[in-house]
Amino acid sequence: MNSTVSIMSDSSSSTKFKPVILDVLPDFPISGQRCAVRLQQRIDLLLLAIEALERGASERMLKTIQQLQFQEIIRNRIVLWRLRCTNPLRRSYTRETLTLIQAKALVIIASHQAKPLTVQIRQLLLAEQQMRQKGLPVNCHFLLAEYLDQFRAHFQSRMNPRRAKVSVYLTSNDELNKLALFLLKQLLFCTGTTGIQRFWISLFDGEVA
Repeated sequence: MNSTVSIMSDSSSSTKFKPVILDVLPDFPISGQRCAVRLQQRIDLLLLAIEALERGASERMLKTIQQLQFQEIIRNRIVLWRLRCTNPLRRSYTRETLTLIQAKALVIIASHQAKPLTVQIRQLLLAEQQMRQKGLPVNCHFLLAEYLDQFRAHFQSRMNPRRAKVSVYLTSNDELNKLALFLLKQLLFCTGTTGIQRFWISLFDGEVA
């Protein structure tokens, strides 16, 4: 019961103060102003890719929250963890749904943290292209192998192996590598001009009447 009250309190408090930066992402007329499960999954996996790219990324997210003045939306690391656990693939899935403001905040955090990693992301995607042109497995490149290993470690430790989709990824290196590389492309997309807006809009494909 206390958990429910706390979640409701966090959701309502997120509407009291609205940082101007949230306005860079358009609003959508969705039912109850609550986000779809698929959207929540994609946002959390995007943040997971950032954690695989950069050690200490989780701590940096907390600093980013302060820099962007998102404290009223995401008060502390526990709230951040709980918002990310709206991803149904997680071991600690909460069955809660993100508000539009919470989802916007998480997407902006992801974009903000991806920008300093742009060169690194480009290098990894170039390495992927080179490996494919040579007909070699992507993990033959040492930088790519490091990222893919980190992503696998994070994915294994945080996702629920009893979920069918998670099981597929955990039993197939190729499928999980494809996911990890797809997320790199999404991160690079978010760093481009109007990329974050286009990514945000793509999250609502099929969700807006």
